[in-house]
Amino acid sequence: MAEELGKMEKPDVESFTGTRKLIVAPLIFSGKDAPEDFMEIFKRCWNQIHEQVENLETKLGKISRIYHEMIFNDGEEGLKILEQLNPESFKLVKNQCEAGAELQATEEVELAMENMDWERCLMVAMGQKARSKVIQFHQESSSARYQHISQRIDETLKGSEIGLLFIREGHPTQFPKEIDVFNVAPPSLDEFNRWLRNYSQKMSSQAPES
Repeated sequence: MAEELGKMEKPDVESFTGTRKLIVAPLIFSGKDAPEDFMEIFKRCWNQIHEQVENLETKLGKISRIYHEMIFNDGEEGLKILEQLNPESFKLVKNQCEAGAELQATEEVELAMENMDWERCLMVAMGQKARSKVIQFHQESSSARYQHISQRIDETLKGSEIGLLFIREGHPTQFPKEIDVFNVAPPSLDEFNRWLRNYSQKMSSQAPES
């Protein structure tokens, strides 16, 4: 059962007693030297993610385990990697770990790297036949990658524990049916995505024709 926080009534905690719960937060990034207007939206979005995660934890209970896309190590090793990968999600995860939550290794290196390689291939201009093959390989690697993430959560989230997962929008992860899923939906996320679309269109229009 999935709930979107922005549309969700206060949950009856008693109705979830004995069930595993997973809070799913969108994972967004900023590039180096990003424009000021972009960074304003980016920071506002992360502030809202922080607030909504805290609100859900207050309603549902204490977060026990944390999962994060592109993290291959548990505990301190995972935190060191996360600090370089995404300082914003690192802040929230570090606070949770200091409060007693455990950061779990979420991904398998080879599956994640293969999936990223096929993503890069899709960005390269190529003929229709070759592109259809790359799309097929990318879909197969995505399926294996996100199935592994689901399995990791299923294996490590115990009893009536509450987990927190950071993952990019549009992911195809299918979570076990017996886990109640709550999707964090910061109001600024639409504005963030709209900024990215407009920027991409602007860059495309300025690109010289070949």
